[in-house]
Amino acid sequence: MVMRINIDCNGCYKKVRRALLNMKELQTHSIEKNHCRVSVFGRFNPQDVAIKIRKETNRRVEILDIQDFSTIDEDHHDQRPYITSGTLHPTTTTLKLA
Repeated sequence: MVMRINIDCNGCYKKVRRALLNMKELQTHSIEKNHCRVSVFGRFNPQDVAIKIRKETNRRVEILDIQDFSTIDEDHHDQRPYITSGTLHPTTTTLKLA
């Protein structure tokens, strides 16, 4: 998921980074300070993540792009979609042992 967040100074950058690091549902993130864009990757609800960032940073959050990579997994019954951004290319491998 790619979001637009106003990152004007180093303090704003640190607030956004701290908010992202505190979210356990995110696997990785990328902050582009010059373009005011944040890319996140993981299994989460996009609206919930945007609301949490908005509350913690007191910054306006605009969702630009959402890519849903839902996979069928018999052992994992999580209802949250697998979300990535355009900058990351995940690879999924299934290993079945007999």
